[in-house]
Amino acid sequence: MGIKLAYIIKFIAAVWALIFYCEFLVYYLVLIQCSWPKLNPNTVDKTIPIKTENQPVKAMIIADTHLLGSRNGHWFDKLRREWQMYRAFQTAITLHSPDVVFVLGDLFDEGLWCSEREFSYYVSRFHSLFAVPDTTDLFVVVGNHDIGFHYGISPYLHERFSNAFDASSVRLISISGNHFVLLNSMALEGDGCFLCRPAELQISRISSRLRCTKGISRCEKDMNLGQYSRPILLQHFPMFRESDESCRGADSAPQELKADKFRERWDCLSREASDTLIDQLWPRLVLSGHTHHGCTTSHRKGAVAEWTLPSFSWRNKDNPTFMMAVFTPNNYAGMRCHLPVESTIILTYIFGGILIALWLIFSQRRRCRRFYYSKSS
Repeated sequence: MGIKLAYIIKFIAAVWALIFYCEFLVYYLVLIQCSWPKLNPNTVDKTIPIKTENQPVKAMIIADTHLLGSRNGHWFDKLRREWQMYRAFQTAITLHSPDVVFVLGDLFDEGLWCSEREFSYYVSRFHSLFAVPDTTDLFVVVGNHDIGFHYGISPYLHERFSNAFDASSVRLISISGNHFVLLNSMALEGDGCFLCRPAELQISRISSRLRCTKGISRCEKDMNLGQYSRPILLQHFPMFRESDESCRGADSAPQELKADKFRERWDCLSREASDTLIDQLWPRLVLSGHTHHGCTTSHRKGAVAEWTLPSFSWRNKDNPTFMMAVFTPNNYAGMRCHLPVESTIILTYIFGGILIALWLIFSQRRRCRRFYYSKSS
């Protein structure tokens, strides 16, 4: 009886060790390999003097969390994906302590369909999974799965999300002289709708504030931002591009999808909206999501960089990544950080399960031989 109990205890310990590795320890082993990027002195914009009190800002950026809802979400699928995102996010926060976290839209998978009660549950789940310490700020932009595409958005859906996350269609956030412009991609249609016209006016006002701060236009009361820097745009849709064909990297789209043409206002912003944003705001960097695949590209002959981030969820990407970036008013650097690969975790479970099973079989055979020889003698 004692020998059998010992085997049971060893079996349970082996199973728990496998689970502990795959569901907890592996996140630390993978994410500790990522670190904050170093600013390259050769990329400093020497036309922008900075104040000595402005410290570099460390930002973590994720996209397309797609928390599952009641329509399309199987309970196990929901449990598995949400644990993966929770564990990855909280491990990154613990290891790297960012100053600010940005989420680039599609927080929810069924935000445009859910009832008021389910939406409230959605919001509480999001804040539970992506909780940040008091020393870290978290900001979100809205995605099409949160409130719908342009022609499907109602004032009610827009206000519900905006009130829950303090996420207006256009928002300017200044941190240590770095200016982040958070945009609602669906409000950039340019058709004068209830979202679009106010967004256009707000973008124009931010443009005036930037020009005033730079000293190239007159400043009205409370317009000066104190420190000029080219802004960083954060939005759900990528800027206009024809496809992902030029995208490279481990987290980019599969080769068979890269040549698929993007539909304006559906897969990316329209050419007109993209040109307007660049002309009015002259950003140094655009951060976007939506495609569920990674891409690094640029606009205006390399003057405006764009980083498109893949989905943070295993449900949409076998090998998710997120960005860790460091910003100063006249420089920035970014690094893509890889999460554990889902297929690798599955193979680890299979291989580990086989090893445990083999150990049980050989242990049992050896025990039987000992029993047989003891009887024979």
